[in-house]
Amino acid sequence: MAGKLSADERKKAMGNLRGWSDVAGRDAIARTFTFKDFNEAFGFMTRAALVAERSDHHPEWRNVYKTVEVVLSTHDAGGVTAKDIALAEAMNKIAGA
Repeated sequence: MAGKLSADERKKAMGNLRGWSDVAGRDAIARTFTFKDFNEAFGFMTRAALVAERSDHHPEWRNVYKTVEVVLSTHDAGGVTAKDIALAEAMNKIAGA
């Protein structure tokens, strides 16, 4: 199991993570990605799902037309871990953000 990030580790990681923010009232991070259309949004989700499956770390997400809302938290650790940061970085790369 991945350990929850300390406050300093999390602050440093978030400083390098474009577009992501803390979720109010929850130990999680979130980002909304906006794409050209549904096809592009779904393509992003497909590529991100492959990364998530390989790392056995799955996002909470919601897709409406061209937007994908993502929330990341490692449930068995009770908050944000290095796994969440790595998946967020991968999603940014996939989205070209």
